Amino acid sequence: MLKQRIITALVLVAVLFGALFYLPVPLFQLLLATAVLIATWEWSNLGGLEAYWQRALYVAVTAGLMAASAYWVGLSATLNGPVLEGLLIAGGVWWALSLLWIQGYPSSTVLWGARTTRLMLGWLVMIPAWVGLCYLRELAHGEWLVILVVAVVAGADIGGFFVGRRFGKHKLAPQVSPGKSWEGFWGGLVTNVIWALALGFWLGEGREWLLLAIVVPASLVSVLGDLLESMFKRHRGIKDSSQLLPGHGGVLDRIDSITAAAPLVALGVYMTGFSLS
Repeated sequence: MLKQRIITALVLVAVLFGALFYLPVPLFQLLLATAVLIATWEWSNLGGLEAYWQRALYVAVTAGLMAASAYWVGLSATLNGPVLEGLLIAGGVWWALSLLWIQGYPSSTVLWGARTTRLMLGWLVMIPAWVGLCYLRELAHGEWLVILVVAVVAGADIGGFFVGRRFGKHKLAPQVSPGKSWEGFWGGLVTNVIWALALGFWLGEGREWLLLAIVVPASLVSVLGDLLESMFKRHRGIKDSSQLLPGHGGVLDRIDSITAAAPLVALGVYMTGFSLS
């Protein structure tokens, strides 16, 4: 199992870096859209759809909404700032709301347990994340801004794992993910603060404070992506969203935290004007 996980992880890292640094931006966005639509297929199961045609229709509607969002935002064209900002803010507000549902589980299922609600929530998870990543990739040194999103998630995961394993005593969301602790949560946040400050000082021009303003909110919210999917999987009685990635479950299992962090990073970059140039 460990060997499978390592091999799959290495392949995923190679694909990510190859796509970021060697594909033209439109092709990267298309590849990213493909990954998001695969995750959407997996989400359709979490949403309660079982028939093949129902799940395929849900994916098709999602693809249409993604295309419409790209047009309205002006991806690969003239950027429509207010639309981009509104979409990313909607994503951020949604993740703030999800915190209340996660903390209130299982009682909170009365608010989101209906199949239609879960399916619509899938769009709030997937579309702002995809638009945010596409927007970041279009900026100067955009490949590194996308990696910044991944670094936030990795920092929260790695710091959370080691600190939680050593000091974890107080459960973060015991009804959703018993293995996560508040100590691990803060450990992940501190890990991200440390590398963000180091990178900011290295970049100079006072960018450490801009970077903190971007990284801290994204780090806080990235944990919610993982917890939300865990909550929905627990509600459906399944362990993984699929078995597509050997040793890792499904695509959604790999990008759940990224779907939460990406809109916040993109919004932070847009509003602060942060640049790696």
